[in-house]
Amino acid sequence: MNKPVLTFQDVTFSYDQKEAILEKLNVQVFDREFISIVGASGSGKSTLFRLITGLEQPSSGKILINGVEHKSRLGQVGYMPQQDLLMPWRTILENAALPLEIKGESSPNVLPLLEEFGLKGVEQRYPNELSGGMRQRVSFLRAVLSGSNVLLLDEPFSALDAITRLSMQEWLLAQWEKRKTTVLFITHDVNEALFLSDRIFIFSETPVQQLKEVKVPLPRPRHLQDLNAPSILELKDQLIEQLRQKVTT
Repeated sequence: MNKPVLTFQDVTFSYDQKEAILEKLNVQVFDREFISIVGASGSGKSTLFRLITGLEQPSSGKILINGVEHKSRLGQVGYMPQQDLLMPWRTILENAALPLEIKGESSPNVLPLLEEFGLKGVEQRYPNELSGGMRQRVSFLRAVLSGSNVLLLDEPFSALDAITRLSMQEWLLAQWEKRKTTVLFITHDVNEALFLSDRIFIFSETPVQQLKEVKVPLPRPRHLQDLNAPSILELKDQLIEQLRQKVTT
């Protein structure tokens, strides 16, 4: 097993001293894993990301990134939000280079990466001139340029049409395999979780004391047709049933 890059040790968290959302939660994510996180709305998925990024601090317990408990985790992980949040007054090149600019670093290597991300020729365009899929590529590039080996992706494809979404899923897998990063990916789409992930974490209780875990029995590289395997269809039905039980309880 690879080394852990993200560890929650007995983490408890609540907003304004109200009922706990997480209670003594222990989780480990390992180097180069692709983890999808599923659960009903309001179950704590986004709270988990806010704790990892350092936007929130645990009431008790420890959060370690690459084995280190940082006083501030801001900037220790790359983050790609649901909306691309590109600045409309900045060019694509300027938007992509923003993480380097914030860190006071030069950005000579951004142009080759734009080409690698399928964005050659649009460097001087503005976000409103690009398709949704291309804007999400810029957003993912910004997360990569954070320099972290841990990337958090919060439903990044939910606003895309079905065909573009499938294309972006395949593209994301290719980028992940090439860059050898660790990805945590929030989604409401069970098919998406099965196609992308090594493991799936399920938020199924409140407060969250333990994340249910499903290992995806698909080898890599993967193809969308792999989701039609009988074992995967059965696993999909089980996951959907678990999520339905959470919604109806």
